[in-house]
Amino acid sequence: MRWELDWIANRARLSPDSIAVVDGETGSRFTFEEINKRAENIAYYFKTIGIKKGDRIALLSPNDVSYFDLLFACGKIGAIFVPLNWRLSSEEINYILSDSAPLIVAISSKFEGLLKNNGIWKIIKNDSEEYQQITNTSCHYIELEELIDEDDPLAIIYTGGTTGKPKGVVLSHQSIMWNGLNTIVSWNLSAEDVTLTYMPMFHTGGLNALSIPILMMGGKVVIANSFEPNRAIQIINQEGCTVVLLVPTMYHMMVNTPSFKNVSFPTMHTFLSGGAPCPLEIYQAFEEKGLSFKEGYGLTEAGPNNFFIDPKISRFRRGSVGKAMFYNDVKIITSEGKEAKTGEVGELLIRGKHVFHHYWKNPGATKEALREGWLYTGDLARCDEEGYHYIVGRKKEMIITGGENVYPLEVEQCISKHPAINEVAVIGVPHQKWGEMVIAVVSLKSNLKVTKAELTAYCRTKIGKYKVPKEFIFVEELPKTHVGKIDKSLLQKAYKDLVG
Repeated sequence: MRWELDWIANRARLSPDSIAVVDGETGSRFTFEEINKRAENIAYYFKTIGIKKGDRIALLSPNDVSYFDLLFACGKIGAIFVPLNWRLSSEEINYILSDSAPLIVAISSKFEGLLKNNGIWKIIKNDSEEYQQITNTSCHYIELEELIDEDDPLAIIYTGGTTGKPKGVVLSHQSIMWNGLNTIVSWNLSAEDVTLTYMPMFHTGGLNALSIPILMMGGKVVIANSFEPNRAIQIINQEGCTVVLLVPTMYHMMVNTPSFKNVSFPTMHTFLSGGAPCPLEIYQAFEEKGLSFKEGYGLTEAGPNNFFIDPKISRFRRGSVGKAMFYNDVKIITSEGKEAKTGEVGELLIRGKHVFHHYWKNPGATKEALREGWLYTGDLARCDEEGYHYIVGRKKEMIITGGENVYPLEVEQCISKHPAINEVAVIGVPHQKWGEMVIAVVSLKSNLKVTKAELTAYCRTKIGKYKVPKEFIFVEELPKTHVGKIDKSLLQKAYKDLVG
């Protein structure tokens, strides 16, 4: 193996006694030397049972130190780590297993019922005595039959599959390492940084956004499950967290918790939001407390980190994800394929060594996404006169009504400012006259009421008439995806036959 690719061993050499990982649920703490030794022991075990370069190792588990165990162990012998989304149905999980064909599936006992073991793969419970024995049994020299190169796959992370079967995003050693290096340099991370990972680690946000970069730099990662705002606040202060990534729904819960108004965060320098555009009221809640808050942008196929904005600037450019990071490039193109002008909306393109390698067993989708060195993200963005970028929404979510383009985020930002609104999602549904009709699905804050007519009148004072939803649908709670985003695909299915 090329020495620079086994960076966890190099970090263990430099910072052996520093705490690398803390289990926020049990309080267990692991030094860098212990994390590296666990990975070496597991890698040696894999070799003894015949795992070779290119073989897949899957994991079905809540956030746990075993994510790092298996990722780093795979890295040492050239195997490929496949984290599985435990929030999927048994049928969906077994489709991914069939597609990726792992030789070993590590699984938490609580998820055994989701697995249909047909004898193809070996099962190891990551909460069993057997697993603990493997991690603690000192290994011998790991002999590699083949050289591991930076272009070799290290992980396959499956995307949501809202438009069909999920696609396996193949991340090479290069992809993951350069996302880490790029984030460290661009975001000025240091060995003093501490993060709290509530984002699911089967998702690129939980694994690669902050966890891997901070470990690479020698900082500390606290892992936790089942987000509860008061407990999250407690862990942030108890562990001295400095930078935290949460999704907007988590921040929404946090800022509406009574304790948020009185608590201080003395060690925090940056609260970061990702996964979906963030309502402006969350910016305001942090600003009122004098706390730095900013948005990020990412996708499984690129890093996920791509932009940086100084929190001091983000308060004056709410909604901006900033400028391209140090080691990647971005551009925006129009539907005609020309580079967009300042302020013009177009598709966001990204290039850099952090971009994914290919889709697993899907050359057609790979060819569509990667063209002439650029990743076509499918996301719409614009750039202002000073080079700051703003994500407008998904290309597929843009609504065309009566020949006019409507970007759901703009309408959502407008509606979310109404004092009675808790959450909102704007979607387009088929309409004979307009092509698509703009509708808003909203939930209200407890004990507050508002009518459709009142919301319509409110919107007409803020945005153009053609952008104002023709229908407002009131629900108790909006559906969420496995990473806490509002599930617009589910809403599309539920209201696709709505007649305006």
